[in-house]
Amino acid sequence: MLTRLPFALLAALSCLLATAPAHARARVFVASYGNDSNPCTFLSPCKTFQVAVNTVDAGGEVTAIDSAGFGPISITRAVTITSPDGVEAGIAIPSGGTGIAINAGPGDAVSLHGLTLDGAGVGVTGIQFNSGGSLTIQNCVVRNLLGAGIGNTPTNSANITVSNTIVRDNRADGIYVEPSGTNLTVNAFFNRVEAYNNGEDGIGIFSDHMTGLPGLFAMAVDSVSVNNAGDGFHCAGGNTFSNLHLFRSAAVRNGDFGVLGGTQCAVNVAQSDLEGNIGGPGSGVIFTYQDNYTGGSTLGSILNKD
Repeated sequence: MLTRLPFALLAALSCLLATAPAHARARVFVASYGNDSNPCTFLSPCKTFQVAVNTVDAGGEVTAIDSAGFGPISITRAVTITSPDGVEAGIAIPSGGTGIAINAGPGDAVSLHGLTLDGAGVGVTGIQFNSGGSLTIQNCVVRNLLGAGIGNTPTNSANITVSNTIVRDNRADGIYVEPSGTNLTVNAFFNRVEAYNNGEDGIGIFSDHMTGLPGLFAMAVDSVSVNNAGDGFHCAGGNTFSNLHLFRSAAVRNGDFGVLGGTQCAVNVAQSDLEGNIGGPGSGVIFTYQDNYTGGSTLGSILNKD
């Protein structure tokens, strides 16, 4: 009996391994030297992000091994796409196209890390978030688009987080959030986001296509919006309420207002620099703690807080 025990254990382990799904891929890889006919493993990486996204398990991770261009992506489920420090994972956006289109389920989490999206003056949108439970964008650069750098138009309740990201030289907004639907809860958080030289607003928050409550809430911390043709930060409501909190941020030398709080939107501004904007530091319903730098100008329709 003692001599047969190891064999029995070995047989049991063999059975377990045989029943494991051969196609399971919790993590897959792309590389400049990859081939899309490969299984997307580290030793046999794929060539494009799209094939890797199609191969990885839902909720899995796609990693770029080296610096290269890996093509546009359509995402319909939870996934993380990332590149390590020192690797530039590029996406050259085709003429008239979108770099990353996200149409995921209401419970799906999508994360994008370390990506460079370049429209080269012919691509329309860098990242377009249409649906999904959450979108996290970190350490990305989105530039040179005919439209917006990052467009967020979720049709379900969602959380959107953008950090350590640059959006520049796009012909429309650098980033905008404009959900549509009834009784949605949409939260947007921007931390260390930089919006430069965009053709419309640097960062826009709009709830004009939403109805019912709770509505749209946004916060920008340690963020910069400079030299955009429109407003540095623009918040507007409509049939429901929206709110923007601006803290330790800067809106400088924009073509319109530094901060605009439109109909059905209240803006809270603290410890921020709003100078040199053509339209003035701000306009609309703006709550302030009077600790902002405005170059001596009045900060819109101010409702001072203690």
